[in-house]
Amino acid sequence: MNDLSLGPVGQEMTARLTAALSPDHLAVINDSAQHRGHMGDDGSGESHFTVEIVAAAFTGQSRVARQRMVNNALAELLRDKVHALAIRARAPGE
Repeated sequence: MNDLSLGPVGQEMTARLTAALSPDHLAVINDSAQHRGHMGDDGSGESHFTVEIVAAAFTGQSRVARQRMVNNALAELLRDKVHALAIRARAPGE
């Protein structure tokens, strides 16, 4: 699940989500190039991400609860380094 093509922020996101949610599937996708020059682009090349995650922890949880679980795992990064995050969170079998 650790994508070495990701920079340090993307790799840290991967590590935190893996530790917090033990996902069956995790893809952290850096979308920053699509937002170059837009609001929130800090020039780091790691400001906008999509997370695709499948985890048993999401079973029986609402969409909002799942997003909160992801946001809680990434709270410090979202506050300090990540401008935008799209989340696709599913339970196994969904």
